[in-house]
Amino acid sequence: MTETVDHALLEKFEREIWNKIPHLEDEGGRIANATPLVDLTQDFKECAKSVFKMDLDNKDLKIYGKFDSELFGGSIKVRAASHIIREAIKSGKCNKKRVVIEATSGNFGIALGLLSRLGVTVVVLVSRKLQEGVFKELRDENIRIMDLDMDICPAPGMENMADELAAKATAANVRSQLTGMGFDPEIFDKNIGEIEALLARQDIINLARFLAEIYSMFCPKQYDNELNIDIHNTVTAPEIDQQLHDNVDSLEGYELICSFGTGGTSGGLSKYMYEKYNKKAVHVVFPPHGQDVAGIRTRSKAEGLTLYNPEAYTEHVVDFEKAKFLLKFFVDRGHDIGESTALELYAALEMANAGLGSKFVIMVADGIEKYRKNFEQISQDRLPIRISLDDAVSAANEYDRIVWVHTQYTPKEEGIEMIAKSLGVDKSKIAVLKAGTISQLLSTREIPEELSKEFGGSNGKSLLVCMAGNTSFMTAQVLASSGILTQSLDGGITDLPEGRGKNPSEYIQVARE
Repeated sequence: MTETVDHALLEKFEREIWNKIPHLEDEGGRIANATPLVDLTQDFKECAKSVFKMDLDNKDLKIYGKFDSELFGGSIKVRAASHIIREAIKSGKCNKKRVVIEATSGNFGIALGLLSRLGVTVVVLVSRKLQEGVFKELRDENIRIMDLDMDICPAPGMENMADELAAKATAANVRSQLTGMGFDPEIFDKNIGEIEALLARQDIINLARFLAEIYSMFCPKQYDNELNIDIHNTVTAPEIDQQLHDNVDSLEGYELICSFGTGGTSGGLSKYMYEKYNKKAVHVVFPPHGQDVAGIRTRSKAEGLTLYNPEAYTEHVVDFEKAKFLLKFFVDRGHDIGESTALELYAALEMANAGLGSKFVIMVADGIEKYRKNFEQISQDRLPIRISLDDAVSAANEYDRIVWVHTQYTPKEEGIEMIAKSLGVDKSKIAVLKAGTISQLLSTREIPEELSKEFGGSNGKSLLVCMAGNTSFMTAQVLASSGILTQSLDGGITDLPEGRGKNPSEYIQVARE
Protein backbone atom coordinates (compact mmCIF):
# COMPACT_ATOMS: atom_id res chain seq x y z
CA MET A 1 0.00 0.00 0.00
CA THR A 2 1.34 3.42 -0.97
CA GLU A 3 1.54 5.83 1.94
CA THR A 4 0.45 9.43 1.34
CA VAL A 5 2.79 12.08 2.71
CA ASP A 6 1.09 14.74 4.83
CA HIS A 7 3.10 17.69 3.53
CA ALA A 8 1.26 20.22 5.69
CA LEU A 9 2.13 18.25 8.84
CA LEU A 10 5.75 17.81 7.71
CA GLU A 11 6.13 21.54 7.11
CA LYS A 12 4.60 22.36 10.49
CA PHE A 13 6.70 19.71 12.26
CA GLU A 14 9.95 21.03 10.78
CA ARG A 15 9.05 24.64 11.54
CA GLU A 16 7.75 24.19 15.08
CA ILE A 17 9.80 21.22 16.35
CA TRP A 18 12.70 20.10 14.12
CA ASN A 19 14.15 23.60 13.73
CA LYS A 20 14.21 24.03 17.51
CA ILE A 21 16.22 20.90 18.36
CA PRO A 22 19.79 19.85 17.53
CA HIS A 23 20.15 18.72 13.92
CA LEU A 24 22.76 18.63 11.19
CA GLU A 25 22.82 21.79 9.10
CA ASP A 26 22.91 21.41 5.34
CA GLU A 27 26.15 23.33 4.97
CA GLY A 28 29.43 23.03 6.85
CA GLY A 29 28.53 19.88 8.80
CA ARG A 30 27.85 21.83 12.01
CA ILE A 31 25.07 21.01 14.44
CA ALA A 32 22.37 23.63 14.90
CA ASN A 33 20.73 24.29 18.29
CA ALA A 34 23.37 22.49 20.35
CA THR A 35 22.55 22.01 24.03
CA PRO A 36 25.04 23.44 26.58
CA LEU A 37 28.27 21.61 27.41
CA VAL A 38 29.01 22.84 30.94
CA ASP A 39 32.26 22.54 32.87
CA LEU A 40 31.35 20.86 36.18
CA THR A 41 34.91 20.17 37.33
CA GLN A 42 35.04 22.52 40.32
CA ASP A 43 31.65 21.53 41.70
CA PHE A 44 32.51 17.87 41.08
CA LYS A 45 35.67 18.14 43.20
CA GLU A 46 33.89 20.06 45.92
CA CYS A 47 31.07 17.52 46.05
CA ALA A 48 33.59 14.69 46.30
CA LYS A 49 35.25 16.36 49.28
CA SER A 50 32.28 17.76 51.19
CA VAL A 51 29.76 14.94 50.62
CA PHE A 52 31.87 11.80 50.15
CA LYS A 53 35.14 12.75 51.90
CA MET A 54 37.17 12.09 48.74
CA ASP A 55 40.00 14.55 48.05
CA LEU A 56 40.36 14.96 44.28
CA ASP A 57 41.97 18.42 44.39
CA ASN A 58 45.35 17.18 43.22
CA LYS A 59 43.94 15.13 40.36
CA ASP A 60 44.03 16.61 36.84
CA LEU A 61 40.33 16.26 36.07
CA LYS A 62 37.93 17.70 33.52
CA ILE A 63 34.21 16.95 33.93
CA TYR A 64 31.65 18.26 31.43
CA GLY A 65 27.88 17.90 31.61
CA LYS A 66 25.97 17.68 28.31
CA PHE A 67 22.74 19.39 29.38
CA ASP A 68 19.97 17.86 27.31
CA SER A 69 17.71 18.85 30.20
CA GLU A 70 17.64 22.21 28.36
CA LEU A 71 16.33 20.70 25.13
CA PHE A 72 13.05 21.94 23.71
CA GLY A 73 10.81 19.25 25.20
CA GLY A 74 12.90 18.73 28.34
CA SER A 75 14.90 15.54 27.81
CA ILE A 76 17.35 13.67 25.60
CA LYS A 77 14.44 11.53 24.34
CA VAL A 78 13.32 14.47 22.20
CA ARG A 79 16.27 13.77 19.89
CA ALA A 80 15.20 10.20 19.08
CA ALA A 81 11.45 10.89 19.11
CA SER A 82 11.80 13.80 16.70
CA HIS A 83 14.10 11.86 14.35
CA ILE A 84 11.79 8.84 14.28
CA ILE A 85 8.63 10.91 13.81
CA ARG A 86 10.17 13.12 11.10
CA GLU A 87 11.18 10.09 9.07
CA ALA A 88 7.72 8.57 9.61
CA ILE A 89 6.00 11.72 8.35
CA LYS A 90 8.33 11.90 5.34
CA SER A 91 7.51 8.27 4.49
CA GLY A 92 3.76 8.73 4.97
CA LYS A 93 3.56 6.35 7.96
CA CYS A 94 2.59 9.18 10.30
CA ASN A 95 0.00 11.83 9.48
CA LYS A 96 -2.45 14.09 11.24
CA LYS A 97 -5.26 11.55 10.95
CA ARG A 98 -3.27 8.64 12.37
CA VAL A 99 -2.99 8.06 16.12
CA VAL A 100 0.52 7.52 17.52
CA ILE A 101 0.90 4.87 20.26
CA GLU A 102 3.94 3.73 22.27
CA ALA A 103 4.93 2.02 25.52
CA THR A 104 6.96 4.39 27.67
CA SER A 105 8.43 4.90 31.12
CA GLY A 106 8.10 8.67 30.81
CA ASN A 107 10.43 10.87 28.79
CA PHE A 108 9.80 9.35 25.35
CA GLY A 109 6.06 9.77 25.90
CA ILE A 110 6.56 13.38 26.97
CA ALA A 111 8.66 13.92 23.82
CA LEU A 112 5.86 12.48 21.68
CA GLY A 113 3.63 15.06 23.32
CA LEU A 114 5.26 17.64 21.05
CA LEU A 115 3.18 16.03 18.30
CA SER A 116 -0.04 16.67 20.22
CA ARG A 117 0.74 20.38 19.89
CA LEU A 118 0.42 19.90 16.13
CA GLY A 119 -2.96 18.22 16.38
CA VAL A 120 -1.79 14.59 16.30
CA THR A 121 -3.40 12.26 18.85
CA VAL A 122 -0.84 10.48 21.06
CA VAL A 123 -1.60 7.46 23.27
CA VAL A 124 1.02 6.09 25.68
CA LEU A 125 0.94 2.78 27.53
CA VAL A 126 2.34 3.50 30.96
CA SER A 127 3.36 0.21 32.47
CA ARG A 128 4.63 1.13 35.92
CA LYS A 129 3.73 3.67 38.56
CA LEU A 130 5.49 6.82 37.43
CA GLN A 131 6.54 9.64 39.68
CA GLU A 132 3.84 12.24 40.09
CA GLY A 133 5.79 14.89 38.16
CA VAL A 134 6.10 12.59 35.13
CA PHE A 135 2.35 12.00 35.06
CA LYS A 136 1.81 15.76 35.30
CA GLU A 137 4.04 16.43 32.28
CA LEU A 138 2.29 13.74 30.26
CA ARG A 139 -1.08 15.29 31.10
CA ASP A 140 0.21 18.80 30.37
CA GLU A 141 1.10 17.66 26.85
CA ASN A 142 -2.52 16.51 26.36
CA ILE A 143 -1.40 12.89 25.95
CA ARG A 144 -3.90 10.07 26.38
CA ILE A 145 -2.52 7.82 29.11
CA MET A 146 -3.33 4.11 29.50
CA ASP A 147 -2.06 2.95 32.90
CA LEU A 148 -1.73 -0.85 32.89
CA ASP A 149 -0.19 -1.23 36.37
CA MET A 150 2.44 -3.59 34.95
CA ASP A 151 6.17 -3.35 34.52
CA ILE A 152 7.54 -3.22 30.95
CA CYS A 153 9.87 -6.02 32.06
CA PRO A 154 8.45 -8.44 34.64
CA ALA A 155 10.26 -9.43 37.82
CA PRO A 156 12.72 -12.34 37.41
CA GLY A 157 10.88 -15.63 37.13
CA MET A 158 7.50 -13.95 36.80
CA GLU A 159 7.17 -14.19 33.01
CA ASN A 160 4.57 -16.96 33.25
CA MET A 161 3.01 -15.96 36.55
CA ALA A 162 0.22 -13.72 35.28
CA ASP A 163 -2.39 -16.44 34.98
CA GLU A 164 -5.41 -16.42 32.73
CA LEU A 165 -7.56 -14.63 35.29
CA ALA A 166 -5.08 -11.76 35.78
CA ALA A 167 -4.56 -11.40 32.01
CA LYS A 168 -8.31 -11.26 31.45
CA ALA A 169 -8.75 -8.61 34.14
CA THR A 170 -6.02 -6.42 32.66
CA ALA A 171 -7.40 -6.96 29.13
CA ALA A 172 -10.80 -5.76 30.32
CA ASN A 173 -9.10 -2.65 31.71
CA VAL A 174 -7.33 -2.00 28.38
CA ARG A 175 -10.59 -2.54 26.46
CA SER A 176 -12.42 -0.08 28.71
CA GLN A 177 -9.76 2.60 28.31
CA LEU A 178 -9.59 2.17 24.51
CA THR A 179 -13.36 2.33 24.22
CA GLY A 180 -13.36 5.50 26.30
CA MET A 181 -10.92 6.99 23.79
CA GLY A 182 -13.25 6.19 20.91
CA PHE A 183 -11.70 2.98 19.56
CA ASP A 184 -13.98 0.21 18.27
CA PRO A 185 -14.29 -2.50 20.96
CA GLU A 186 -15.29 -5.11 18.34
CA ILE A 187 -11.77 -4.97 16.86
CA PHE A 188 -10.37 -5.54 20.34
CA ASP A 189 -12.71 -8.48 20.94
CA LYS A 190 -11.70 -10.15 17.67
CA ASN A 191 -8.06 -10.10 18.82
CA ILE A 192 -8.60 -10.84 22.50
CA GLY A 193 -6.58 -14.08 22.42
CA GLU A 194 -3.36 -12.40 21.28
CA ILE A 195 -3.91 -9.45 23.62
CA GLU A 196 -4.37 -11.70 26.66
CA ALA A 197 -1.30 -13.71 25.66
CA LEU A 198 0.79 -10.53 25.55
CA LEU A 199 -0.59 -9.43 28.93
CA ALA A 200 0.10 -12.85 30.44
CA ARG A 201 3.75 -12.34 29.43
CA GLN A 202 3.59 -8.74 30.71
CA ASP A 203 4.88 -7.77 27.25
CA ILE A 204 3.74 -4.16 27.11
CA ILE A 205 6.24 -3.23 24.39
CA ASN A 206 4.68 -5.65 21.91
CA LEU A 207 1.17 -4.87 23.15
CA ALA A 208 1.65 -1.28 21.94
CA ARG A 209 2.80 -2.60 18.57
CA PHE A 210 -0.08 -5.05 18.29
CA LEU A 211 -2.67 -2.39 19.13
CA ALA A 212 -1.06 -0.15 16.50
CA GLU A 213 -1.42 -2.95 13.96
CA ILE A 214 -5.08 -3.83 14.59
CA TYR A 215 -6.21 -0.20 14.89
CA SER A 216 -4.00 1.16 12.06
CA MET A 217 -2.08 3.44 14.44
CA PHE A 218 1.61 4.37 14.15
CA CYS A 219 4.05 2.94 16.71
CA PRO A 220 7.58 4.45 16.77
CA LYS A 221 8.99 1.16 18.14
CA GLN A 222 11.58 3.02 20.18
CA TYR A 223 12.94 -0.16 21.76
CA ASP A 224 14.36 -1.57 18.53
CA ASN A 225 14.32 1.35 16.10
CA GLU A 226 17.80 1.86 14.63
CA LEU A 227 16.98 5.56 14.17
CA ASN A 228 17.24 5.73 17.98
CA ILE A 229 20.94 4.89 17.63
CA ASP A 230 21.43 6.86 14.42
CA ILE A 231 20.51 10.24 15.91
CA HIS A 232 23.13 9.94 18.66
CA ASN A 233 25.79 8.71 16.23
CA THR A 234 25.18 11.43 13.64
CA VAL A 235 24.13 14.38 15.80
CA THR A 236 24.65 14.01 19.58
CA ALA A 237 28.25 12.74 19.53
CA PRO A 238 29.44 15.08 16.72
CA GLU A 239 27.73 17.92 18.60
CA ILE A 240 29.81 17.23 21.73
CA ASP A 241 32.96 16.86 19.64
CA GLN A 242 32.20 20.15 17.88
CA GLN A 243 31.85 21.94 21.22
CA LEU A 244 35.11 20.47 22.53
CA HIS A 245 36.92 21.42 19.32
CA ASP A 246 35.67 24.99 19.83
CA ASN A 247 37.50 24.81 23.19
CA VAL A 248 40.65 23.47 21.47
CA ASP A 249 39.93 19.98 22.77
CA SER A 250 38.62 16.69 21.35
CA LEU A 251 36.22 13.96 22.37
CA GLU A 252 38.97 11.48 21.59
CA GLY A 253 40.47 11.93 25.06
CA TYR A 254 37.20 11.61 27.00
CA GLU A 255 35.11 8.91 28.61
CA LEU A 256 31.37 9.34 28.03
CA ILE A 257 28.92 8.25 30.72
CA CYS A 258 25.21 7.66 30.09
CA SER A 259 22.34 5.61 31.50
CA PHE A 260 20.24 2.93 29.76
CA GLY A 261 16.59 3.35 28.84
CA THR A 262 16.23 1.85 25.37
CA GLY A 263 19.89 1.63 24.31
CA GLY A 264 19.79 4.44 21.78
CA THR A 265 22.17 6.87 23.49
CA SER A 266 24.72 4.22 24.51
CA GLY A 267 24.55 2.62 21.06
CA GLY A 268 24.95 5.85 19.11
CA LEU A 269 27.77 7.28 21.22
CA SER A 270 29.63 3.95 21.17
CA LYS A 271 29.34 3.71 17.39
CA TYR A 272 30.72 7.22 16.93
CA MET A 273 33.68 6.70 19.27
CA TYR A 274 34.60 3.38 17.67
CA GLU A 275 34.25 4.54 14.06
CA LYS A 276 35.99 7.90 14.51
CA TYR A 277 38.54 7.21 17.25
CA ASN A 278 38.73 3.40 17.29
CA LYS A 279 38.17 3.24 21.03
CA LYS A 280 35.69 1.85 23.54
CA ALA A 281 34.96 4.95 25.59
CA VAL A 282 31.31 4.78 26.64
CA HIS A 283 30.30 3.79 30.18
CA VAL A 284 26.71 2.80 30.91
CA VAL A 285 25.33 3.02 34.45
CA PHE A 286 22.57 0.85 35.90
CA PRO A 287 20.95 0.94 39.34
CA PRO A 288 21.18 -2.31 41.35
CA HIS A 289 18.53 -4.97 41.00
CA GLY A 290 15.46 -3.84 42.91
CA GLN A 291 16.11 -0.10 42.69
CA ASP A 292 13.72 1.95 40.59
CA VAL A 293 15.50 5.03 39.24
CA ALA A 294 13.29 7.19 37.06
CA GLY A 295 13.38 6.45 33.34
CA ILE A 296 16.21 3.91 33.28
CA ARG A 297 16.65 0.15 33.60
CA THR A 298 18.52 -2.25 35.76
CA ARG A 299 20.92 -4.45 33.81
CA SER A 300 18.63 -7.48 34.11
CA LYS A 301 15.82 -5.48 32.51
CA ALA A 302 18.06 -4.27 29.69
CA GLU A 303 19.01 -7.81 28.72
CA GLY A 304 16.92 -9.04 25.84
CA LEU A 305 16.17 -5.60 24.39
CA THR A 306 17.22 -5.27 20.77
CA LEU A 307 19.48 -2.24 21.26
CA TYR A 308 21.28 -3.66 24.31
CA ASN A 309 24.89 -4.27 23.22
CA PRO A 310 27.15 -4.76 26.26
CA GLU A 311 30.19 -5.57 24.12
CA ALA A 312 30.21 -1.96 22.90
CA TYR A 313 30.62 -0.28 26.28
CA THR A 314 31.69 -0.70 29.91
CA GLU A 315 28.93 -1.25 32.45
CA HIS A 316 28.69 0.06 36.01
CA VAL A 317 26.13 -0.70 38.74
CA VAL A 318 25.66 2.36 40.96
CA ASP A 319 23.65 2.57 44.19
CA PHE A 320 21.21 5.48 44.03
CA GLU A 321 21.07 5.56 47.83
CA LYS A 322 24.61 6.97 47.62
CA ALA A 323 24.18 8.95 44.40
CA LYS A 324 21.10 10.80 45.69
CA PHE A 325 23.29 12.95 47.97
CA LEU A 326 25.29 13.96 44.90
CA LEU A 327 21.99 14.81 43.22
CA LYS A 328 21.08 17.10 46.10
CA PHE A 329 24.49 18.80 46.02
CA PHE A 330 24.37 19.58 42.29
CA VAL A 331 20.72 20.66 42.21
CA ASP A 332 21.31 22.91 45.22
CA ARG A 333 24.18 24.43 43.20
CA GLY A 334 21.75 25.32 40.43
CA HIS A 335 22.44 22.46 37.98
CA ASP A 336 19.28 21.09 36.37
CA ILE A 337 19.96 17.35 36.52
CA GLY A 338 17.72 14.33 37.13
CA GLU A 339 18.17 11.05 38.94
CA SER A 340 19.98 9.19 36.14
CA THR A 341 22.59 11.96 35.89
CA ALA A 342 23.35 11.56 39.58
CA LEU A 343 24.20 7.90 38.94
CA GLU A 344 26.48 8.91 36.07
CA LEU A 345 28.30 11.54 38.10
CA TYR A 346 28.76 9.09 40.97
CA ALA A 347 30.25 6.54 38.55
CA ALA A 348 32.66 9.24 37.33
CA LEU A 349 33.55 10.04 40.92
CA GLU A 350 34.39 6.41 41.66
CA MET A 351 36.43 6.11 38.45
CA ALA A 352 38.31 9.35 39.11
CA ASN A 353 39.04 8.39 42.72
CA ALA A 354 40.39 5.01 41.55
CA GLY A 355 42.53 6.61 38.82
CA LEU A 356 40.48 5.00 36.03
CA GLY A 357 39.89 8.21 34.09
CA SER A 358 40.45 11.94 34.22
CA LYS A 359 38.29 13.44 31.45
CA PHE A 360 34.55 12.74 31.36
CA VAL A 361 31.42 13.88 29.54
CA ILE A 362 28.23 13.20 31.51
CA MET A 363 24.98 12.91 29.56
CA VAL A 364 22.35 14.97 31.41
CA ALA A 365 19.25 13.23 30.08
CA ASP A 366 16.69 15.39 31.87
CA GLY A 367 16.18 17.84 34.71
CA ILE A 368 14.95 17.73 38.29
CA GLU A 369 11.49 19.26 38.03
CA LYS A 370 9.47 16.11 37.36
CA TYR A 371 11.26 14.39 40.27
CA ARG A 372 10.98 17.36 42.61
CA LYS A 373 8.78 15.64 45.21
CA ASN A 374 11.25 12.78 45.73
CA PHE A 375 14.17 15.20 45.65
CA GLU A 376 12.73 17.22 48.51
CA GLN A 377 12.88 14.11 50.72
CA ILE A 378 16.67 13.72 50.33
CA SER A 379 18.56 14.55 53.50
CA GLN A 380 21.73 13.29 55.09
CA ASP A 381 19.84 12.89 58.37
CA ARG A 382 16.78 11.16 56.92
CA LEU A 383 16.25 7.42 57.31
CA PRO A 384 17.02 5.86 53.88
CA ILE A 385 13.89 4.61 52.13
CA ARG A 386 15.69 1.64 50.56
CA ILE A 387 17.51 -0.84 52.78
CA SER A 388 19.58 -3.93 51.98
CA LEU A 389 18.74 -7.34 53.43
CA ASP A 390 21.85 -7.30 55.64
CA ASP A 391 20.94 -3.90 57.09
CA ALA A 392 17.29 -4.95 57.51
CA VAL A 393 18.36 -8.06 59.44
CA SER A 394 20.53 -5.90 61.70
CA ALA A 395 17.60 -3.57 62.36
CA ALA A 396 14.88 -6.27 62.51
CA ASN A 397 14.11 -5.66 66.19
CA GLU A 398 13.50 -1.97 65.46
CA TYR A 399 10.57 -2.68 63.11
CA ASP A 400 7.06 -2.71 64.54
CA ARG A 401 5.94 -4.82 61.63
CA ILE A 402 7.00 -6.29 58.28
CA VAL A 403 4.36 -5.45 55.65
CA TRP A 404 3.79 -7.12 52.28
CA VAL A 405 2.72 -4.63 49.57
CA HIS A 406 1.94 -5.39 45.91
CA THR A 407 -0.73 -4.54 43.35
CA GLN A 408 -1.02 -8.03 41.82
CA TYR A 409 0.61 -10.74 43.94
CA THR A 410 0.38 -11.97 47.53
CA PRO A 411 2.61 -14.45 49.42
CA LYS A 412 1.52 -17.99 50.16
CA GLU A 413 2.18 -19.36 53.65
CA GLU A 414 5.56 -20.56 52.33
CA GLY A 415 6.37 -17.00 51.27
CA ILE A 416 5.50 -15.54 54.66
CA GLU A 417 7.73 -18.13 56.33
CA MET A 418 10.52 -17.36 53.88
CA ILE A 419 10.39 -13.62 54.65
CA ALA A 420 10.34 -14.30 58.40
CA LYS A 421 13.28 -16.70 58.25
CA SER A 422 15.37 -14.41 56.03
CA LEU A 423 14.86 -11.46 58.40
CA GLY A 424 15.14 -13.51 61.58
CA VAL A 425 11.71 -12.56 62.92
CA ASP A 426 8.58 -14.46 63.95
CA LYS A 427 6.07 -14.76 61.13
CA SER A 428 3.40 -13.21 63.36
CA LYS A 429 5.20 -9.92 62.78
CA ILE A 430 4.35 -10.04 59.05
CA ALA A 431 1.18 -8.37 57.74
CA VAL A 432 -0.19 -8.75 54.20
CA LEU A 433 -2.10 -5.80 52.75
CA LYS A 434 -4.73 -6.15 50.05
CA ALA A 435 -3.52 -5.63 46.49
CA GLY A 436 -6.42 -3.24 45.86
CA THR A 437 -5.34 -1.06 48.76
CA ILE A 438 -1.85 -0.64 47.32
CA SER A 439 -3.26 0.03 43.84
CA GLN A 440 -5.47 2.74 45.33
CA LEU A 441 -2.53 4.28 47.19
CA LEU A 442 -0.26 4.42 44.15
CA SER A 443 -2.92 5.66 41.73
CA THR A 444 -4.44 8.36 43.97
CA ARG A 445 -1.34 9.24 46.06
CA GLU A 446 -3.75 9.39 49.03
CA ILE A 447 -3.65 7.12 52.10
CA PRO A 448 -6.57 4.63 52.10
CA GLU A 449 -8.33 3.98 55.41
CA GLU A 450 -6.86 0.47 55.72
CA LEU A 451 -3.33 1.90 55.56
CA SER A 452 -4.15 4.62 58.05
CA LYS A 453 -5.27 1.93 60.47
CA GLU A 454 -2.21 -0.21 59.75
CA PHE A 455 0.37 2.54 60.28
CA GLY A 456 -1.47 5.21 62.25
CA GLY A 457 -1.21 3.77 65.73
CA SER A 458 2.55 3.43 65.97
CA ASN A 459 5.49 5.69 66.59
CA GLY A 460 7.92 3.05 65.30
CA LYS A 461 8.91 2.11 61.78
CA SER A 462 7.86 -0.59 59.34
CA LEU A 463 9.67 -2.58 56.66
CA LEU A 464 7.84 -2.98 53.34
CA VAL A 465 8.45 -6.06 51.17
CA CYS A 466 7.19 -6.77 47.63
CA MET A 467 8.18 -8.88 44.63
CA ALA A 468 11.38 -7.16 43.48
CA GLY A 469 11.62 -3.97 45.52
CA ASN A 470 9.83 -1.58 43.14
CA THR A 471 6.28 -1.50 44.53
CA SER A 472 7.52 -1.34 48.13
CA PHE A 473 9.82 1.58 47.24
CA MET A 474 7.04 3.53 45.53
CA THR A 475 4.71 2.79 48.46
CA ALA A 476 7.33 4.01 50.93
CA GLN A 477 7.74 7.22 48.93
CA VAL A 478 4.02 7.99 49.00
CA LEU A 479 3.79 7.19 52.70
CA ALA A 480 6.82 9.39 53.41
CA SER A 481 5.07 12.34 51.76
CA SER A 482 2.38 11.97 54.46
CA GLY A 483 4.88 11.64 57.29
CA ILE A 484 4.63 7.85 57.70
CA LEU A 485 8.05 6.30 58.34
CA THR A 486 8.75 3.07 56.40
CA GLN A 487 11.63 1.41 54.61
CA SER A 488 11.66 -0.71 51.45
CA LEU A 489 13.59 -3.99 51.24
CA ASP A 490 15.90 -3.88 48.21
CA GLY A 491 15.35 -6.77 45.80
CA GLY A 492 12.11 -7.88 47.45
CA ILE A 493 11.17 -11.50 48.08
CA THR A 494 12.63 -12.76 44.79
CA ASP A 495 16.12 -11.76 45.96
CA LEU A 496 16.00 -13.46 49.36
CA PRO A 497 18.57 -16.27 49.85
CA GLU A 498 15.75 -18.56 50.99
CA GLY A 499 14.04 -18.15 47.62
CA ARG A 500 16.98 -18.53 45.25
CA GLY A 501 16.63 -21.53 43.00
CA LYS A 502 12.90 -21.73 43.61
CA ASN A 503 10.13 -20.91 41.17
CA PRO A 504 8.21 -17.88 42.51
CA SER A 505 4.97 -19.83 42.09
CA GLU A 506 6.10 -21.94 45.07
CA TYR A 507 5.75 -18.99 47.43
CA ILE A 508 3.69 -16.33 45.56
CA GLN A 509 0.19 -16.34 44.11
CA VAL A 510 -2.01 -13.91 42.22
CA ALA A 511 -4.03 -11.74 44.60
CA ARG A 512 -7.70 -12.73 44.43
CA GLU A 513 -9.49 -10.04 46.42
